[in-house]
Amino acid sequence: MDIGAARPVATPLHQSVVYAAGSPDQLDAQYSGQLAGYTYAREGHPNAAALAARIDALEGAEGGLITGSGMAAITAALLGLLKAGDHMIGADQLYGRSLRLMSQDLPRFGIETGQFDPTDAPSLKRALRPNTKLVLVEALSNPTLRVADMAGIAKICTQHGLIMVLDNTFTTPAMMRSYQVGADIIIHSVTKLLAGHADVTLGYVAAKNPDHRKAIYDFAVTTGMTPAPYECWLAERGLFTFDLRYARAQENAAALSEFLAHHPKVKRVLYPTRPDHPDHNRAMALFEGQGGNMLSFEIEGGREAANRFVQAAPNIAFAPTLGDVASSLSHPASSSHRALTPEGRAALGISEGFFRLSVGIEDVTQLKSDFTAALAAV
Repeated sequence: MDIGAARPVATPLHQSVVYAAGSPDQLDAQYSGQLAGYTYAREGHPNAAALAARIDALEGAEGGLITGSGMAAITAALLGLLKAGDHMIGADQLYGRSLRLMSQDLPRFGIETGQFDPTDAPSLKRALRPNTKLVLVEALSNPTLRVADMAGIAKICTQHGLIMVLDNTFTTPAMMRSYQVGADIIIHSVTKLLAGHADVTLGYVAAKNPDHRKAIYDFAVTTGMTPAPYECWLAERGLFTFDLRYARAQENAAALSEFLAHHPKVKRVLYPTRPDHPDHNRAMALFEGQGGNMLSFEIEGGREAANRFVQAAPNIAFAPTLGDVASSLSHPASSSHRALTPEGRAALGISEGFFRLSVGIEDVTQLKSDFTAALAAV
């Protein structure tokens, strides 16, 4: 279709699953890399490429791949790079499904796994085995917001020739660029703050090494981790406001952390830039003074008080997600960490009164009013 001399301002939506080649020679040239072009959407399509290019620019990466979810990105990286007999080590407070992948799924493929405390880099060294190949880490843990010793972890990975996979979903490129802190592989759940509107499910994975990049791509294509063009289109549109949304959400989070810290019914608040955060100095250096949009806090009273608190805050979504334009509450004891024993949760500092808050871009005065009402019910 000829649209004339002008060009579209918005990225066109390409719903086509297949792309016709002009001849067998042309198709062969495309598959061999001599000609650029698309063939079948499972192998790539224009909307996925446009979205990947924008996230590449944020991270200072190249050749990023969009997948159908954040977990698809993690799975593509791990199963694309590891084989039976290999050993990988993950941080002990990763996203819940990442921990399940390590503990229940990877062993079925003959891949051995272990864990370490990311705030204590020497614990990674103690967990090494002769067959260790890869380390999976998040710079800011979920939900206790502990800050990883990225410099120490990167040093050990370099010394032992390990692949460092960094899930940068929580922190985003606005707080920290992954390659600059030693990552070899970058992961994002685009679903969260990058897309930002709770209406897409997508992931992103990029690799510094071209051989790693190809291995991850081949695995993702073979196993059908294809993203939908429309979701890629929505996420790319969301990225245009990412900087604005992030700045406003971070400003609100800092203000709410101070508000909650001074409320008599709040036992403690965890936010990286607060002086009482256990990793405050490391956070200030690693994130260059930024705290991000996530905070956690604890109230008195156990599960009954938690129920009353949530029910008295109807304007704040109680949902196991983060990064939306609207604020949302998560209760780890009944969601992400429900599989742990009470003793196991207590060891992590997670009680029945512990909440994680993803702060949105609402008017902060309204947010404070909502929390005042909710805490009054406790």
